[in-house]
Amino acid sequence: MGFPKGFLWGGATAANQCEGAYNLDGRGLANVDVMPHGPERWPVGTGVRPMLDFEEGYYYPAQSGIDFYHRYREDIALFAEMGFKVFRMSIAWSRIFPKGDEQEPNEAGLAFYEDVFRECQKYGIEPLVTITHFDCPIHLITQYGGWRNCKLIDFYKKLARTLFTRYRGLVRYWLTFNEINMILHAPFMGAGLVFEEGENKQQVKYTAAHHELVASAWATKIAHEIDPDIQVGCMLAAGSYYPYSPRPEDVRAAQLSNQENYFFIDVQSRGSYPAYALRMLEREGIELDISDEDRRILADHTVDFISFSYYSSRCAAGEGSDADQVKGNAFAGVKNPYLSESQWGWAIDPLGLRITMNELYDRYQKPLFVVENGLGAIDRVAEDGSIDDEYRIEYLRQHIQAMRDAITEDGVELLGYTTWGPIDLVSAGTGEMSKRYGFIYVDRDDAGEGSLERSRKKSFYWYQRVIETNGEDLG
Repeated sequence: MGFPKGFLWGGATAANQCEGAYNLDGRGLANVDVMPHGPERWPVGTGVRPMLDFEEGYYYPAQSGIDFYHRYREDIALFAEMGFKVFRMSIAWSRIFPKGDEQEPNEAGLAFYEDVFRECQKYGIEPLVTITHFDCPIHLITQYGGWRNCKLIDFYKKLARTLFTRYRGLVRYWLTFNEINMILHAPFMGAGLVFEEGENKQQVKYTAAHHELVASAWATKIAHEIDPDIQVGCMLAAGSYYPYSPRPEDVRAAQLSNQENYFFIDVQSRGSYPAYALRMLEREGIELDISDEDRRILADHTVDFISFSYYSSRCAAGEGSDADQVKGNAFAGVKNPYLSESQWGWAIDPLGLRITMNELYDRYQKPLFVVENGLGAIDRVAEDGSIDDEYRIEYLRQHIQAMRDAITEDGVELLGYTTWGPIDLVSAGTGEMSKRYGFIYVDRDDAGEGSLERSRKKSFYWYQRVIETNGEDLG
């Protein structure tokens, strides 16, 4: 036994991290465009440092990305050479509706994505499309305050209806929001939130989260009405929290941290707010305006499958612990002394993927889809142009083995696996190009210099063999 027949192998990207062409063919400005490279990136991404346009003295990597906008045929051909069955990508909202609230969509944007999907179709690659991957038009932020405003639900519904109608028959698999729980950790990036002096940040974040959850349910309803064959999934930034020790305070801290993440998927998969979340909101003094219509939509239009990103597990400790805090990660936690770390301080835990898959499948009993997993690392180009990234192969080999174990030994239902960044692209968290994930090297540095030429790494051929053997030969 191994991976099921028809398993969807592939890779995942995001529009803002690879497309570039930020001002071409009618595209409007988005939140992710104005997140600069450097120390200001995280304050901007968390909504603490307002930056709603380009400012002098900063480099904005999303402006050019890796120029997928002009090179998508070349890139998709490389994905096809690896044997991809699926390509996860996202829509730039401001390509379709430049301001976000227009009555009519931008035809040039619609035509671009149609061309991309048809290029995938040419090679037998199934598109898996995220409607919004950290993407909110700036106009919706300056005019309405981002997702704190319930009016964004209707704008999102119009976007979703436009996409499902235009691409009927071209795209079967859709995700509503990328890593929806990132609202709590990077609210400007996740929901276009900029905080005002003295504002109750928790109230604003959970209000925005509610609006996104309702919008997600509406999108699921619309999708199934337009085409019953469409499968709609939610998307979680996953990675189970372990207790730092058997101390009950640590176990409870891990439980609370896991609940904070699962809250979003509980609503999207089960159709209502769980009791623990309602009590938490009450304790925090957070009031959500949940209408009867909201409750009906959430209950009647749950997702078809659960997708998630997994890079590492996490570790939590309660009060009184002497554990060291994790640095350089969006998710708060403490260091797990039993795990090694990547060059960016992320714990490496293949078994944690199996544990996470079991927790999600036990909790929701819906098919899973691993839509992000990979190792960010500095790659060295040898004199002959080759790149020996055995460290990436080893990371992926161990995680794929853990997936196989979850399927064959634990009975988890898994639809597919898309590695993060099959081609090098801009890092969402740091804005760097040097934090590389790809099987395909892109000649671009952190300052935006380089030829943008593509070349195959050692891992390219390794993953090609993995797909060819449906995960039997992991080298």
